[in-house]
Amino acid sequence: MPQRTIPDHIALAPIGERIDWVFDLARRHAETFASPGAWLARQRHLAQHPTAIMVLKCMDGRINIPVATQTPPGIIQPFRNLGGIFDLGWPHLGETLVAHVDKVVAAGRAGLVMITYHFSKGDPARGCAGFHYRTDDARAHTFQIREQVRALFGGGNVPTIFPLVCGFETDEDALVLHGEDGASLALAELTPDDAAGLPQRLAALLPGMPAAMRGDLLPLLRGNLAHIAETRQQRAAGARALDIEHREWMLCVGRGFDWLHTPNLALIVGPYSPNLEGPILQAAGIVRANMEAGRIPDDGFLLLTSVPYEQIGVDRARAVLKCRFLARFAADAIRRHDPDLAPRMTLRRAVLNWETRAMEALGDDGP
Repeated sequence: MPQRTIPDHIALAPIGERIDWVFDLARRHAETFASPGAWLARQRHLAQHPTAIMVLKCMDGRINIPVATQTPPGIIQPFRNLGGIFDLGWPHLGETLVAHVDKVVAAGRAGLVMITYHFSKGDPARGCAGFHYRTDDARAHTFQIREQVRALFGGGNVPTIFPLVCGFETDEDALVLHGEDGASLALAELTPDDAAGLPQRLAALLPGMPAAMRGDLLPLLRGNLAHIAETRQQRAAGARALDIEHREWMLCVGRGFDWLHTPNLALIVGPYSPNLEGPILQAAGIVRANMEAGRIPDDGFLLLTSVPYEQIGVDRARAVLKCRFLARFAADAIRRHDPDLAPRMTLRRAVLNWETRAMEALGDDGP
């Protein structure tokens, strides 16, 4: 289970101690992921529910779909970007998504693409900063992506790739499923006792989704009902506080940050947009504002680049080169446009072994 919050004594510690804590968090995640129990749980789940699940979501650390649905780690393939803003016309995003779908289909599996936006029912200021806390705009964007997925992968009576728009309410980690013609299903309005009726509700909401895919989606919904109930119990007992204040001191660029789901810790920029400099500078501006407001120590921030690889040899070597490029690109952009912030930047580079989820730090040497 990912650590929900950063301990207070770490949040206020010198930058070196904070960085050590982050890399230890990545190490602990990899150890858990590679454990025999976790491996067996993944294999069992995939054998029973073969539909591949992909999630397009915001970089916000609160949006942890595997935890919120009680799904074994490694089942859901995430695509994360600042603000949850995507365009399948972006060359790298389109190529990455199509490459993943090609592997899924070649294995004889269908795919479900969950396209998410997030909001807070308790306070709009806990919503998505990428859309300036305007939930209607964030929701409208997800419906645009849904149409792009349909245009890219087609439809038909039995679609192989099915796009599903989902809201994520961060106060209770509750999913909202959107069907056609404005219909929706808010799981926060149900209880675990309603789990038995989910197949009928899902069939009525999503009649175009293949029956087998609906069956593979049901465990996520049942898990979310159970998780919402647990979250409410924790809130009533005072064990879970709402993370309202932005305290990000990490700027992450690249992919392979599945281990980083601690709220208000990091701003993650996926390498998808043709204009990478824009979101990098936007994220750097948020970090600088956090320092100026005293929400985080002003002694430094971490710029971390990461690229996953699946095979040793050429694939890993390319990941190393790409990681170093992203580091140079992001650091140079910050030095040019925010020279007062740049001296407080600590740069770290890493590649991620996708099979084990082990993060491998790279030194300063090399091209």
